[in-house]
Amino acid sequence: MRVVMASTRLAGTDGVSLEAAKMREVLRAAGHEVWYLAGELDPDEEQGVLVPEMHFARPEVRAFTERAFAGEGHDPQLTREIEEAGVRLAARLEPVFEELRPELLVVQNAWAIPMHLPLALALWRLVQRRRLSAVSHNHDYPWERPRFARTHVRPLLDRYFPPDHAVVQLSINSIAQRELEERRGLDSLLLPNVMDYDRSPPGFDAFNADFRETLGIRPEQLLLLQPTRVIPRKRIELAVDLAAELAARDPVLLVSHAAGDEGQDYRRGLETYAAERRVDLRFASEYVAPRRRFAGQHKVYSLWDAYLHADFVTYPSRYEGFGNAMLEAVWMNKPLLIGRYPVYLADIRPKGFRFVEVEDRITPEVVAGVTRLLDDAELRQSVVEHNRALARRHFGYDALRKVTRTALEQAQARAKEVRWPA
Repeated sequence: MRVVMASTRLAGTDGVSLEAAKMREVLRAAGHEVWYLAGELDPDEEQGVLVPEMHFARPEVRAFTERAFAGEGHDPQLTREIEEAGVRLAARLEPVFEELRPELLVVQNAWAIPMHLPLALALWRLVQRRRLSAVSHNHDYPWERPRFARTHVRPLLDRYFPPDHAVVQLSINSIAQRELEERRGLDSLLLPNVMDYDRSPPGFDAFNADFRETLGIRPEQLLLLQPTRVIPRKRIELAVDLAAELAARDPVLLVSHAAGDEGQDYRRGLETYAAERRVDLRFASEYVAPRRRFAGQHKVYSLWDAYLHADFVTYPSRYEGFGNAMLEAVWMNKPLLIGRYPVYLADIRPKGFRFVEVEDRITPEVVAGVTRLLDDAELRQSVVEHNRALARRHFGYDALRKVTRTALEQAQARAKEVRWPA
């Protein structure tokens, strides 16, 4: 089957792009041909079509988003403008669909989080016109984010985020699954984020051996890795507080991902706070990327290279759709500090994982839990082995294969059953 996977962005290390890549891997292994279609692709993407108008960061798209979520009360004029933009974008995408001739469309989050309102309309218009089987892999629903709580385009959200029963819905956690049913009357398959735990993690080699040296981190320094984007809900200030409490170990707090998706104010605030607490905070997105490469005169290491050199991983988030950094840290056999966010409490913690948990502040108990794992190699090894065995059982590729196969079967069946508009 020829599958087109569409989103605003399928590049870099954000959670949507990472999970899309895993689904593509599973689909390809099952014999399907998979094409990416997005407003941003990785430079070395070989089977993708780049359509810049699909990116959420374009000025005209941001303008729609800002107006749509600036207050409450239906705005018919704005709704018309967004619908017209959706029609234009559908016309722009029509030749791409004609060339790729997809048999199945998998929409990665563009029918869930309203970052690009016209794109959601355009994709639905194409599905209807071409009577396509479709799956909506929903990582964030609009009601999960406070910034989308007030809107002037409520009818559009109710109609397209996500679309109706003709599309097979995938929810990434049980809370979202339940909310979708209660708010929209839509059922969904539960597909948690996953990792390939049957595959061994990478090790040290000639390329990554100088990671610390390149970033100016001495061998004896404690390296805390915050493997997330720089946005407020990640609560990186708690990682700063942990580093401050571990000052005797001369720590470096390394943030691997870039800032910018939600502006630079949070990063600037972190820099100020770290300086006040005398914490060595480094932002390393210039040196860390999904895949290794050279950028001019310096190396760009993979995210796995950063994990390898880390002593401890920090992930004190207030909210996550699931928790990719948790899955990654477990795969890389690293101990983890984790925030007690709702999905963690609902879907992950009950499995029996052994992490150091943090609520709203770094307490003496949290510091003691971290130092115990840092100082006791035997305990640390038993903890990471325990966590990896649990993750393989509950969040491995077997779960992805099973749910993806079911979703494809349901999508094909629904496309035949639905009464498409003439």
